[in-house]
Amino acid sequence: MALDYHKCAQEIADNIGGGANVVSAAHCATRLRLVIADNGKVNKAALEEVDGVKGMFESNGQLQLIIGTGTVNKVFDEFIAITGVAAGTKDDVKAAAAAKAPVWRQALKTVGDVFVPILPAIVASGLMMGLVEALAKIPGLGFGESDWFQFLDVVANTAFAYLPVIVAVSAARVFGGNLFLGAVIGLLMIHSAFLNGWNVANTEAINSFFGVTDGVIPRWHLVGNIVTIQRSGYQGHVIPVIIAVFLMSKVEKWLHKHVPEMIDLFVTPLTTVFVTAFFTLWIIGPIFATAETYVLAFAKVLVRNPIGAGVMGALYPWTVVMGLHHMYNVIEAGMLAETGLNTWMPIASAANFAQFGACLAVGLKAKNQKTKSVAIPSSMSAALGITEPAIFGVNMRFFKPFIAGMIGGAVGALVAAFMGIGATAYGVTGIPGYLTINNAILYTIILAISGGLAFFLTGILWKEDAPKKAAAAPAPTVAAPTNAIISCNAGKVIAPAVGTVVAQADIPDDTFASGVLGEGVGINPTEGVVFAPFDGEITSVADSKHAIGLANDAGMEVLIHVGVDTVAMNGEGFDDKVAEGDKVKAGQIIMTFDRDAIKKANHPDCVVVLLTNSDDFSDVKLGADAE
Repeated sequence: MALDYHKCAQEIADNIGGGANVVSAAHCATRLRLVIADNGKVNKAALEEVDGVKGMFESNGQLQLIIGTGTVNKVFDEFIAITGVAAGTKDDVKAAAAAKAPVWRQALKTVGDVFVPILPAIVASGLMMGLVEALAKIPGLGFGESDWFQFLDVVANTAFAYLPVIVAVSAARVFGGNLFLGAVIGLLMIHSAFLNGWNVANTEAINSFFGVTDGVIPRWHLVGNIVTIQRSGYQGHVIPVIIAVFLMSKVEKWLHKHVPEMIDLFVTPLTTVFVTAFFTLWIIGPIFATAETYVLAFAKVLVRNPIGAGVMGALYPWTVVMGLHHMYNVIEAGMLAETGLNTWMPIASAANFAQFGACLAVGLKAKNQKTKSVAIPSSMSAALGITEPAIFGVNMRFFKPFIAGMIGGAVGALVAAFMGIGATAYGVTGIPGYLTINNAILYTIILAISGGLAFFLTGILWKEDAPKKAAAAPAPTVAAPTNAIISCNAGKVIAPAVGTVVAQADIPDDTFASGVLGEGVGINPTEGVVFAPFDGEITSVADSKHAIGLANDAGMEVLIHVGVDTVAMNGEGFDDKVAEGDKVKAGQIIMTFDRDAIKKANHPDCVVVLLTNSDDFSDVKLGADAE
């Protein structure tokens, strides 16, 4: 009997809370993909009984209903007609699923997505900058006047001098814009026609650069005094660059959809750059320039008393995030001119050293080698006064270490203000600050308090997003397979179990064998051990412990199902070594199972391995063909 598509769609809609509870809907070759607003309104038990629904699972914030090739598109059309939900693509659904996260988490994720790829550049530059600046401050060494200093200084600060360009390119990748147009926007924001953003508050620099005598930065008056653009750059800034490239990407995408193809090649990039440049320099940039003025005035008021100094110790890393921290040189220069003592430096050092302590705690506590390899060198850079790698690459990404750093910075700055110590120069913090501080012992106490407290709090508050559980190796020790059993244009899936590979059609279960859940193979195991088939993340672990879902950075989603109908065993005989959200490496043990227990329960012990989103990829090969 043919499936009643309308009835199937209606029952699905009824059991998910109706169209009003659907954020986004799309379908692939076999599955209806939904993002649900309120999961509490979904009747999962009833959905599994709907005629036409062959299976259901949740992955990456999506409710996926398995309906089948040639059928899902017809049910989808009926579903759209019934619910009134706009039809979307798989990418739309993925974006909607991500958008369900809290706004602050989305913002942190965006910053993390932008900065993770560029971390090697800023970590290396941060370490070198700290070392070079420290050497230049050593009295009597003369390194600061040498050609070696000039050479190393240029090499070290390149990534930071042109940080807006690097950030812009990475942001364009994240937002789906043209990378080269993103580079243009980044270059625009530090164009040589503008006063260097780090010197905006320096009257002497303004007079020298523009040839004026009043210290006022000239403006372009594009529409009288209504539309004016201040001729100052945005060196060191991050947030305005990300916002500008976000705007650029939106404009570019809109133009690609509306500009005729014949003239799209030159009209779209030209218009995109002009519109983005205009609104960035007219509105986006000045907002942050205004913020600089208010933050600077606020900071001057606060540091006049110990409580205010503590507040600034907490807020200082936020100004680093916004790229406003370079303006504090104005405060330091003013202090030196008035009293000969820079009491701001210990406050900044406390804030920076607290971020060092938090980052170091992450590096030492993390099990994930990638996290550890970023956190430890980033913390060293922060100890030398260059905190961007630690803040953007580690602390802000995990957030709790960032908060721990704020607390440590606040306490350290408060203590520094009560002690009344200061520096005889400005431009260095952290360990290099010993070269300018007037009391090294008290300065050591401040660094120990701020860094130590942040380290301690991070150790308590932060738990790794992907903690790995120790997996006791079975006896006898089983070597992980190395042969690929599934391959496609995105990569390979290594056999997760030792045994004989069987064709999908020979899997002793009609649903798995039919391919409705995705293309794959079966493995008749000789050992009760399951290994990770690639480097990736655990996306699901069945309550009955017999099935594990994984995904990798290439977008491959794999289901490893041990045995047939083993859900009925309620976890008996299965021992999962991982949890949802864990990061795993290829060949890592993720499950052990008792083959005898499975056979005793009268179930086949075939290990089913499926690429559940195989329809997303081309050239899928299985078994021996995958090698």
